[in-house]
Amino acid sequence: VAILIRTGEVAICAELLDTPTARRIQQALPIYARAQTWGEEVYFSVNLTSPEEPGAKDVMQLGEIAYWPDGKAIAIGYGRTPASRGDEIRLVSRCNVWARALDDVRQMASVRDGDDITLIEADS
Repeated sequence: VAILIRTGEVAICAELLDTPTARRIQQALPIYARAQTWGEEVYFSVNLTSPEEPGAKDVMQLGEIAYWPDGKAIAIGYGRTPASRGDEIRLVSRCNVWARALDDVRQMASVRDGDDITLIEADS
């Protein structure tokens, strides 16, 4: 299953992974939120709860899309954050990876605090 993350001129297609968090997010679609930024990360609150899963981590690979259980938010890191050590993509705490971007998440660099952000199921 593919989803589309859209904000302003940015549109990123991502494929859902086979995880409980991914299933919860898919069931909650469409999701409308306001973007927040933290270094080179965009995150936004979602109205769902998903506990930390085995394999949750705080250092992401470029293109991994995460759910932050402590903040009930989706997080998309595309570079350094205030928590990074070196050039890693380090989120504030352990997150569940639930999707992988098919497009370059570095497009998120143009997103500003307060921008509208939408998650919808992509047309197949």
